[in-house]
Amino acid sequence: MLLNRSERNFPRVIIIGAGFGGVELARQLKNKEVEVLLIDRNNYHTFQPLMYQVATGTLASDSISFPLRKMFKNQSNFRFRLAEVLRIDSKNKIVHTSVADYDYDYLVVATGATSNFFGNKQVEKYALPMKNIIEALNIRSYLLQNLEEAVLRKNTSDRERYLNFVVVGGGPTGVELSGAIAEYQQHMLKKDYPELSTYEMKVFLVEGTGKILGALSEKSSRDAERYLDELGVKTILNTVVTDYDGNTVTLSSGEQIPTKTVIWGAGVMGQMPEGISSDIIERGNRIRINEQCQVEGEKDVYAIGDVSAMITAENPRGLPGVAPVAQQQGKYVAKHILNQLNSQETENFKYFDKGSMATVGRNRAVVDMGSLHMKGFLAWMTWMFVHLVSIFGFRNRLVTFVNWSIKFLTKNSGIRLIIHKYNRPESEPVVKKEEVATH
Repeated sequence: MLLNRSERNFPRVIIIGAGFGGVELARQLKNKEVEVLLIDRNNYHTFQPLMYQVATGTLASDSISFPLRKMFKNQSNFRFRLAEVLRIDSKNKIVHTSVADYDYDYLVVATGATSNFFGNKQVEKYALPMKNIIEALNIRSYLLQNLEEAVLRKNTSDRERYLNFVVVGGGPTGVELSGAIAEYQQHMLKKDYPELSTYEMKVFLVEGTGKILGALSEKSSRDAERYLDELGVKTILNTVVTDYDGNTVTLSSGEQIPTKTVIWGAGVMGQMPEGISSDIIERGNRIRINEQCQVEGEKDVYAIGDVSAMITAENPRGLPGVAPVAQQQGKYVAKHILNQLNSQETENFKYFDKGSMATVGRNRAVVDMGSLHMKGFLAWMTWMFVHLVSIFGFRNRLVTFVNWSIKFLTKNSGIRLIIHKYNRPESEPVVKKEEVATH
């Protein structure tokens, strides 16, 4: 057990969540006169920008995951607890978890986000989210399972729903994922499944607005859409999913696509333990914070990353839900806490946007850095370099680099293993038109 408040030599900072923000904050407090306690339901940090490569078999899950205890093995003021946070008691400064109750002097909520289905329970039941390693592995297995099922069906019409893959959400995740699936179709489908025709497999990307990659420039959006078109991805804009019964997805345009696979990347919502007042929850289930990352009405409680909403005149919808925001907020909160302990003032947080990027398959990417726009091979090399140096651990960087090099040279999609079969909820049986007509 950790020492009680009265027995500690230094104030305790509890961080809930080991995402980009939580990890960065803990690292910034190294060798400082505070006790750091990081609590997470997993004992590893996940490099989420490459999650789609786990889902499509390019990388193994341990290539983008890094053990937290190993990450902080040289930080003497750091402790980790593998636990589920049940409730926050800010009045008494206690965090209740599944293993014990811990008191704190400063609390930072960095619990990130989960998939947002916007209240559509039917879609939520059957669609595949991709917000953690388990979900990414489920997608990998299910994609392969459906290809195996297609092989067993001799008629083209019977195979259609197993060979149509629908990705919902035209942000970086959706664009990169649909591009990766399309590359498998082009380069590996015929080799792995000679019984199937490349032309039978189709990839759809559905986006509710008028452009994909909405956070990037118009030029990047157009270039990315062109790259997807070259890969054979059908991009459907200004359209949302209204229903999905496990066999057929229905769009707001009235179009229906027969498919067993709908991958959901259309929205996120903050996830947090109980104890946060509903009065300060903003759109997207995010905690309202001030410009010093403090939870509104709470002096010693902070929220950072995707779970937080810093609403200002400059950013009326809050800051974007990307890793650099969480990392910069983590650095800021570490500084703010140390200044608080030394009775010093801290300037308000300012986010510095270093740029945005997305890859669309092999040799194709778009990059925006201020007024600089790159596309094609140069942008792809830039994307690879930035992501490679950002991964935690030398081994992970090396393994990722080797995998990428092999894929570049051979066009081989990598890990195509069904280790654990994914059992999706049973969908309604498909009733053919001829059967309906005879009743």
